[in-house]
Amino acid sequence: MKTLAILLLVAALLPYFAVIAAKAGGKGFDNNAPREWLAKQEGWRSRANAAQSNLLEGLPFFYAAVLFALYAQVEPAALTTLVAAWIAVRIAYIAIYIADYGVLRSLVWGLALAINIAILFKAV
Repeated sequence: MKTLAILLLVAALLPYFAVIAAKAGGKGFDNNAPREWLAKQEGWRSRANAAQSNLLEGLPFFYAAVLFALYAQVEPAALTTLVAAWIAVRIAYIAIYIADYGVLRSLVWGLALAINIAILFKAV
C-alpha cells in the first residue's frame, strides 16, 4: 500500500511538473500575476501550461476510479500496476504535448483514459 500511496502522490504532482516546465526560465515571468503571464505564452510554454490543465482535469476521475477499486478490495499488486501504467502514460503525454505531436498526444490521452477505465472496472 505504501507504493500505491507514493504513486498517488506522483499522480497529484504531475500537473506541477508541467507548469514548472512552462514557467522555468521564462522571460519576464511575474510571480505576482503568473496566470496572466502564462496566458501570453506561445509555443512549447503554452503547450506545457495546457498539459497542466488537462492533467488537473483528469485527476478527479483517476482518483475516483482508484478509490472505488480500493473500496472493492481489488488486489493491490494489480491496482498498483495499473496506477503506475497510468502515470507512465501521462508522463509521456506531457512530453508529447510539449513536443507538439497533436495526433500522438490524442492517442496517448486515449490510452490513459482506457487505463483509467480499466482501473474503474477492476472493481466490478
